[in-house]
Amino acid sequence: MIAARDHQDASQPSSSDSPLELRRITVFTGSASGDSPIFAERTAQLARALADHGIGIVYGGGKVGLMGVLADAALDAGGEVHGVMPRALVDGEIAHAGLTALDVVADMHERKQRMGELADAFVALPGGAGTLEELFEVWTWQQLGIHGKPVAILDVDGYWLPLLAALGGMSAHGFLSPQFLASLVVAETPDDLLAKMSAWAPPPAKWS
Repeated sequence: MIAARDHQDASQPSSSDSPLELRRITVFTGSASGDSPIFAERTAQLARALADHGIGIVYGGGKVGLMGVLADAALDAGGEVHGVMPRALVDGEIAHAGLTALDVVADMHERKQRMGELADAFVALPGGAGTLEELFEVWTWQQLGIHGKPVAILDVDGYWLPLLAALGGMSAHGFLSPQFLASLVVAETPDDLLAKMSAWAPPPAKWS
């Protein structure tokens, strides 16, 4: 049964909590399914792996596309799934009705803030512009020292290779420090992802 509530507080984990405990991971992914069944297969594989490790999922709260696949697979495996969705989208009836919890927030800015507060780490699966926007915001926050949590890409069937090539170009041209490029976790399997996140250490903040 969904535990929906209008979000009022934004309590962050205390500074003594280790982000590498990985109690919850925020997952960014598409509201579409993509053009290959492998996207859904790998999304469900990640969801089941997180549930098996006792790691809760935080995501955008939708029932459609890969977002819906992620939530369904984790719930079926006995996992915790915490959605965060703006009121306008809930009213548009795209919210998942079977989540462990759903925070209903005012707008997209509050949604991203809340997803950041709830998570000990972040991972992007295949998606579109919204997924990229979410990924780059939390990665930028990491670079600025706003948080010290791992940010990762799960590269499904080479989907993220063009982006990784572009990031390499940014670094080569002097717009992205090699240490920040190296701070982005890249993995191809859930086990590799969790292992790399567990061993991850934050880089010094950009302006420290």
